[in-house]
Amino acid sequence: NIPLDDIINRAIKRTFDIIFSSLVIIFILSWLYPVLAILVKISSPGPVLFKQVRSGINNNNFWCWKFRSMAVNKDADKLQASKGDARITKIGAFMRKTSLDELPQFFNVFTGQMSIVGPRPHMVKHTEEYSQKIDKYMFRHFVKPGITGLAQVKGYRGETKDPKMMENRIRMDMLYVESWSFFLDIRIIARTVFNIFKKEEYAY
Repeated sequence: NIPLDDIINRAIKRTFDIIFSSLVIIFILSWLYPVLAILVKISSPGPVLFKQVRSGINNNNFWCWKFRSMAVNKDADKLQASKGDARITKIGAFMRKTSLDELPQFFNVFTGQMSIVGPRPHMVKHTEEYSQKIDKYMFRHFVKPGITGLAQVKGYRGETKDPKMMENRIRMDMLYVESWSFFLDIRIIARTVFNIFKKEEYAY
C-alpha cells in the first residue's frame, strides 16, 4: 500500500495539479511561450517543441513535451545530454540551466499524463535498460511522473553515466512514492524554485 492508493489523496493531488498547471499556463506560458518560441527558432532550424515518448504511470507510454534545446539530431531518443554537449544550442543551454525547457510539460500535467511532483519520466530505452539492472526500479511507475521530484531536489538530476547515480535517483523516487503527502509536494516545489536560482552541478 502507498499513500496515493487512497482515492482522497489522489483527488487532492489531481486537484492541485489542475489548479497549479492552469495558473502557469494562463499567467506564464501565455506570454513566455511566444518569446521562447522565437528564440528557439532563431537558435537553429527545426520545430519549437521537442516531443519524446516517455514511460508514465503503470508503465504506459506518453508524449512528453519540452521546448527544443538542441539542434535537430538523430540521437535524441538514445543519448542523454552531457556536459559540453555540442547538440545543445546557446538558448537551449540557458533554458536547461533554468528549467524553462520543461514548461510545456504543464500541458502534460493539465491533461493528466503527468503531475507537478513525481519521479521524472525516463526515456523508454532507459526504462527497459534499468528495469533489468536496478532492483524494484518499476516501483516508481505506481504514480504519475512529475515535472520535478524528490530525486531532482536532492541533486540526482541530469546525465546518469554512473550506475550509482541512477540507483540513488531510484532510491529517492521510491522514498517519495512510499511517503507521499501534500505537504511533501509543496516542500519539493519550493526547493525546486530555490534551486533554479542557484547553480546546480548537473543542470546541463
